[in-house]
Amino acid sequence: MKKRKSGGGGGGANWMDTYGDLVTLLLCFFVLLYSISTLDQAKWIQVVKSFNPDAKDVSQIAEDPNIDANDEVPGGVDADAFDDLFESLKQAVEEANLTSEVELFKGNGYTFITFRDNVFFDGDSSVIKEEGSDILAQFASILSEVSESVKEIQVLGHTTQADPNVPNNPENDRVLSAERAARVAAFIQQRTQVSPDKIVPLGYGQWRPIAPFDTAENRAKNRRVELLITKSDAVEHTLEEYYQEMNR
Repeated sequence: MKKRKSGGGGGGANWMDTYGDLVTLLLCFFVLLYSISTLDQAKWIQVVKSFNPDAKDVSQIAEDPNIDANDEVPGGVDADAFDDLFESLKQAVEEANLTSEVELFKGNGYTFITFRDNVFFDGDSSVIKEEGSDILAQFASILSEVSESVKEIQVLGHTTQADPNVPNNPENDRVLSAERAARVAAFIQQRTQVSPDKIVPLGYGQWRPIAPFDTAENRAKNRRVELLITKSDAVEHTLEEYYQEMNR
């Protein structure tokens, strides 16, 4: 009987390559297990709930009874608190009987507030009236409750064109709207825990109208102060984009 020839080629050690790959994969697996063994449970619960906010329970999570899933995560955004901001402000407006003078709009990651005509100021004045101070003080107190989740508070001052056919004097127009915005911004800063660098006053004069200048009623709509309160992780838009969304 002839001896069977031994197989040639250099593949005899290929099993070592496979074995080495297996050991490497096992090492990666155990490193992964170790890394998630110290996962912040509160953070994980909030991540899961962010994908399904209406769910009553978070399944497949062994929850620690001492951890409240609604607690604010250090270094993160208290989403629930910011979402409740709109309802708190709305309640304050209703209690002050200012629903016809104050308009609120809740968007994705922001709350937009419009104070109509004479809520804060008389005529060409930039001195905040007493009734305006009362509602603004309530707003400042409510904002303190969500100070960590506020990205920015823009205070937008607007005037209206007094004569439908003649634009306002540029200096008077710009200065008045800027002074009004600055007064409201300073008032909020003195009465809230929101960081001052997040409070930004802007004066637009007559140049961001929301109605024509043809009638006294329309001109009154343009004479306003607005607050744009954005959430810390919200996507920024231009003022025109905010207006378009509110008017859909």
